[in-house]
Amino acid sequence: MFKGTTILAIKHRGEIAISGDGQISIGNTIMKNNTIKIRKLYDDKVLTGFAGASADAITLFEKFEKKINELHGNLPKAVISLAKEWRTDKILRKLEAILIVADKEHIFIVSGTGDIIEPDDNVAAIGSGGPYALAAAKALVKYSNLSASEIALESLQIAASICIYTNDKITVEKLQ
Repeated sequence: MFKGTTILAIKHRGEIAISGDGQISIGNTIMKNNTIKIRKLYDDKVLTGFAGASADAITLFEKFEKKINELHGNLPKAVISLAKEWRTDKILRKLEAILIVADKEHIFIVSGTGDIIEPDDNVAAIGSGGPYALAAAKALVKYSNLSASEIALESLQIAASICIYTNDKITVEKLQ
């Protein structure tokens, strides 16, 4: 479990959104409140977010961006290629981070252990507040008329009210 963040990805009503809080913690000390942990890649057609060590995540963002560009935006192939390299490279496999990536068709969680997870219900979350945000998003999908970006924001706000490693400095990016 990576402490210090919450990232949520959701596909709902034709919109893809990723939200992330801004807190960076070392141990039980808050070091920064307004970090941006989500990015748009590949001409704003792919969204990414990370949990874990910041330097490790930046390395993974760069690797993933190279893969998605080389594979002309083919997200499933880029994810598989990244996971293979991450798992087999002696240096990369020591990175302590996890990614969520999404385009209009897919959402994937990618880890250094070789896991590539595509959620069944178009909602995924990572980080210490991930379970709280995931539960909130699933309920909001079922019992509200909110858009994906509204659900992404509300879910992170709920997680921030519960998880001490998640704050309310929330960024939301979306694809339509």
